[in-house]
Amino acid sequence: MNSLHLLLLFGVGAVAGFINVNAGGGSTLTLPTLIFIGLDSAVANGTNRIALIIQNILAVSSFHKNRAYQFKTSLKLAAFTLPGAVIGALISTKISNILFQQILGGVLIFIVFSMFFSRSYKDNNSNISSHKNWFIYLALLGIGFYGGFIQAGVGFLLMAALYHLLRLDLVLVNMHKVFIILIYTVPALLVFVLTENVNWICGAVLGAGNAFGAWWGVHAALKGGEKAIRIILTVAITIMAIKLFGLF
Repeated sequence: MNSLHLLLLFGVGAVAGFINVNAGGGSTLTLPTLIFIGLDSAVANGTNRIALIIQNILAVSSFHKNRAYQFKTSLKLAAFTLPGAVIGALISTKISNILFQQILGGVLIFIVFSMFFSRSYKDNNSNISSHKNWFIYLALLGIGFYGGFIQAGVGFLLMAALYHLLRLDLVLVNMHKVFIILIYTVPALLVFVLTENVNWICGAVLGAGNAFGAWWGVHAALKGGEKAIRIILTVAITIMAIKLFGLF
């Protein structure tokens, strides 16, 4: 591990942090980079979780400072992801994710179209209980499993679930998303630590980059609002879907 590798990790982390806060898919940049500099896939998967925790702590803090938070609701949603996240992390070092990534690529293309052919939900952003939509809890269980297993692209799935099932404005969707990912990543990271699949130095440097990108991304999200997030989301999803299909 040399200084050039660490500089690369910081730069990639900054871009990934910005993308993760506004859409998702930043791990499709960070995981290949960690593997490129010499980590095996399991260690890269575990190391990436350090960066995600650092990134999302800063993101949640930034939303809070800008008075965009609903911690009680976020915690309630996050609780349903925890069982799946732990199980997903436990089996992530034993099962190939190639087929799942290809399936996810198709899901992401669907999300792109659904985001633009669905109406905005700006008027329904106060309380999840008013929607009485229990499908969100089932969706969160599955999303938690995927987040613990692979992580890459989980932001897209969370945004789709919160946007379509709870009918929230995209700024609120992003706020809940970063909190949920922060909560379930903690036990997932613990699994990787206990199985000795973490490189702490790489994780810290990548996390510093992610934190900077997250700070930048939150300010962009709050300033640009739903329109800006929609544009960023479309570009990020399209790039990730193409990558998952192995076209580059």
